[in-house]
Amino acid sequence: MLIDPSEEQLEKGRGPNRTLHLGDGVAYVLEHLEPDGGPDWIVPALPVHLAAEWVAGRLGADQLRRIAFSSDIDPLLPHPMRGSNGNIYVSHADFRCPDNCPEPANLCTVTQKPRQRNMFELLGEVRLPRLEALVIRSHQLGPGVGGYRPAALFELLSRVQNARGPLFIGTACRCHGVLTPFERVLPDGERAPGNDQSSHSAE
Repeated sequence: MLIDPSEEQLEKGRGPNRTLHLGDGVAYVLEHLEPDGGPDWIVPALPVHLAAEWVAGRLGADQLRRIAFSSDIDPLLPHPMRGSNGNIYVSHADFRCPDNCPEPANLCTVTQKPRQRNMFELLGEVRLPRLEALVIRSHQLGPGVGGYRPAALFELLSRVQNARGPLFIGTACRCHGVLTPFERVLPDGERAPGNDQSSHSAE
């Protein structure tokens, strides 16, 4: 199934054994994705952080509040780039990667040098006081195409529900990633005891 808000773009994907749906990708996944059944893989080929937006939509603003990253996190990340939406984008590359990169396990496609540490592992071990790292891996499904199974999203949702205080949701492959900051709000509307907000501000 291909989902796109642009009919013109959607028509480019027409072909055998395909279902085309005109609409917003995040909204569609929020409405239709269930723990049982569903697609084998989700390919988030859209200009937003699907995993973060899906979790935020499932929990709502009364359980998950958007915050801003402090500057303390930047030195811990490779080539961090801050987006206008509050996300941070990271990459091992300081160049533009080819669109059809097969993400080889050992050597970089462009430099032919040994690959650096997997980004999904690196982000998962980011350590800052009172900031929990919750990261899912984007698996290589074909040259230039990555995705994850629906079960990964529901596992992420459970981890966010069990979180207390500030956190970030990350999605990453071997080389690149995106991070979105949130704060888990306790059911009674109060923040976790002892939560220091000096380094985290609301957007």
